[in-house]
Amino acid sequence: MSLTKFDKRRAPWIVGLAITAMIGSTAAVHLQAESNQPRVTAAVANANSLSEAFRETARVVAPAVVTITSETEVANSSPQQGRPMDDEMMKRFFGEGSPFGEMFRGQPQMKPHHKPSADSSTRTGIGSGVVIDSSGLILTNNHVVADATNVMVKLADGREFKASEVKTDPKTDLAVLKIDGATGLVAARLGVSDRMEIGDWVLALGQPFGLEGTVTAGIISAKSRGIGITARENFLQTDAAINPGNSGGPLVNLAGEVIGINTAISSRSGGNNGVGFAIPIDEAKWVSDQLIKDGVVRRAMLGVAIQKVSHELAASFGVQSNHGVLVTDVVTASPAEKAGLKQGDVILSFSGREVHDPRGLQNVVEQSDPGAKQAIEIMRDGKKMTIEAVCEVQPDAKLASNGDSAAASKVESLGMEVSDLNADLARKLGLKDVHQGVVVTNVVEGSVADRAGLEPGNVITQVERKPVDSVEQFKALTEDHDLSDALLLLVKSDKGSRYLILKSGT
Repeated sequence: MSLTKFDKRRAPWIVGLAITAMIGSTAAVHLQAESNQPRVTAAVANANSLSEAFRETARVVAPAVVTITSETEVANSSPQQGRPMDDEMMKRFFGEGSPFGEMFRGQPQMKPHHKPSADSSTRTGIGSGVVIDSSGLILTNNHVVADATNVMVKLADGREFKASEVKTDPKTDLAVLKIDGATGLVAARLGVSDRMEIGDWVLALGQPFGLEGTVTAGIISAKSRGIGITARENFLQTDAAINPGNSGGPLVNLAGEVIGINTAISSRSGGNNGVGFAIPIDEAKWVSDQLIKDGVVRRAMLGVAIQKVSHELAASFGVQSNHGVLVTDVVTASPAEKAGLKQGDVILSFSGREVHDPRGLQNVVEQSDPGAKQAIEIMRDGKKMTIEAVCEVQPDAKLASNGDSAAASKVESLGMEVSDLNADLARKLGLKDVHQGVVVTNVVEGSVADRAGLEPGNVITQVERKPVDSVEQFKALTEDHDLSDALLLLVKSDKGSRYLILKSGT
């Protein structure tokens, strides 16, 4: 069919209209398809924000994280092929019974982490550290560099330097290294660990198994943990993956601030089981400042043996459970004795800071200024009072103030037997300075005394705050006591003094 002139003139318009209709139809289909696609939820957006926070924190902190390689001379040893460090090597490198073996133990498939050197008398270990000052100061763990004859530091940019100084504090397992000639060092910012709360996000950075630049994430699982591996413990617990080689590396918050130094793990396999421990940076700063300035850490001492106030003890001493610490012994001629502290006092606060457990009191006392007067609030015989003490510098010798290790005792009618204490028996028990009390000679299995944890060799010096000088006196004070009510004993052993509550059903 042929087109008329009118039709010819109208044809382009018809075609244009058809094309426009097609485009409009395509756009409508496209818009409809978009509307059917699932939208990103707020939860996903929040997760992406958290991911960005992790990324930014790692970017900021990573340049300050270093790898530390230590060499230790070991006499008459021989390398073993395929085993970077066997059990015998661990003993020689770290010492018999070292708690840090698992943190430093190599894996057969990861030889760069721990390997024998060509010289059979040299053992090599790897750990982590963090730059805390651009002048070349690096914070790490003592067990990373302990007894090392040579310590090398590898920076994040690959440069390597020999440590010119190594200063250590074994009591806290901390060390400060110094490297010279390193320009352009990036120092990490140090935060305030006391502000961290359970549930806060953290990142752990370091070189697990020698894998440099590793970052893992987790939360603060617990605070003020003591796990029995160092003399001074107040660990942050985290589930951020910490493995052998992470020791000495930083634990950081999402502001990019170091809030802990990764130190240990609790593991049955030698690797991460979700339970890691870091030294709080508040404590690490106090220790490192002294190491940098003086090369040693000077701690103040009060001179008391203490224990936690349990629920049972709280009622006997008129205080709230887990509030304050109980004085079980006072060292002769110590600042505590000079200040008038006595057995049975409950220390509620020291220098204005409340204390809730022995570890807390130990930390605040040790970090106080020796020679300065300190106000101590106590509860004595149900009455609050404040005394002043002037702490002294702690001697190198071990203090007799372990608040967590002591024993207890009981009487025959309570499932135990006792005898009079004499000088010879006291000497054999390691209690030559104890001159009065009765000795527990036998404890019946399953008895009140046994359930309380009493053991043969314990010396009972007080019953209900009254001194005991003989078996007869002890029996007079205990045999008619109704054990539905708590019976308070003061017990001594070669480990110190401790109050004990004896009560039926416990």
